[in-house]
Amino acid sequence: MNRIKSYGVYTAKAQLTQPIADATHTLTEISFLVLRITTETGVVGESYLLSFQYSPRAIAGAMQDVGEMVRGAEVSETVAVFERLNHANEYFGHEGINRWAQAAYNIAMWDAWGKTLGQPIWKILGTSRTEVPIYGSGGWISYSVEELIAEVSGYKARGFQAVKIKVGKPDWREDLERLRLVREAVGNDIGIMMDANQGMTVPNALALARAARELHIQWFEEPIPHDDYQGYALLRNQAGISLAMGEREYSTLPLRELLTRNAIDIWQPDILRLGGVEAWRNSAALAGAFNIPVLPHYYKDYDIPLLCTIPNGAGAESFDWIDPLIDHPLQIVNGLARPHDRPGWGFGFKDAVLTEI
Repeated sequence: MNRIKSYGVYTAKAQLTQPIADATHTLTEISFLVLRITTETGVVGESYLLSFQYSPRAIAGAMQDVGEMVRGAEVSETVAVFERLNHANEYFGHEGINRWAQAAYNIAMWDAWGKTLGQPIWKILGTSRTEVPIYGSGGWISYSVEELIAEVSGYKARGFQAVKIKVGKPDWREDLERLRLVREAVGNDIGIMMDANQGMTVPNALALARAARELHIQWFEEPIPHDDYQGYALLRNQAGISLAMGEREYSTLPLRELLTRNAIDIWQPDILRLGGVEAWRNSAALAGAFNIPVLPHYYKDYDIPLLCTIPNGAGAESFDWIDPLIDHPLQIVNGLARPHDRPGWGFGFKDAVLTEI
């Protein structure tokens, strides 16, 4: 047995020289909460979540509350702990900060269990592949044209085969012009995707999608509010472009609604919102039952190993934010990422960048 003896919650920040914005939010800092659990045998399991500047005391408090509930749990009993926490958290709901905290412990327990076994998580779960396509993400609406072109050109120079940029300007024609400039900058051999972060109306999203067809945009992410299932069905029927969404969901129920309405082409699970490894894989299995590919949201250092364990994993998203803060950043070569061979998740935050709460 290898039980959780103690836990610690820490903050870390990535460098951000100026605020960045998408269609619905302005980000003033790139902040993370890092969880470390220590077992009775001295094994340390770690996880992190992207918090930005939002409610730092609320989410840190939730992580500390959950820590008291999981103290003494065997690290291999990830499913049993998930169900116990679901029951305990029902009063305040299964969406929001409690689910994020629940996921953080699930991910850290998997890290500790992998280290206990001396194996990487992707080998424990069973492998379908050993490398995954990964695309460069960013293209913030707040960028000048020069900043936008510099970023996508940088991704191309590093060997990425696809880039994603933000859309959702008040006038969709400005989005279209920025997409045209990106296409000119990267050429026709690089994939381009666009992400509205739920910031458009159905008519404007439809107009942009139709106008952008000639630019060979690969998919349109979160064009409208994530719970407008009928709107997604209409767009998928009329826009002539693949629709991607999922990062805002806390369960597979929205995916079921979209699938039954034939309203989605690509599923983008967020491992922290869904609740951890098992929830992520359950959602991927549901998507796979409808032949829908999985392209997860943000957490490449968790997603790459997990994508190697499912048959319908199509790719991952890359930001560089945590790379300077961790000991073993993922290696990306020619737009492909390979999972670490080290036990657990294969990386950890450097002690020097952490501040304990």
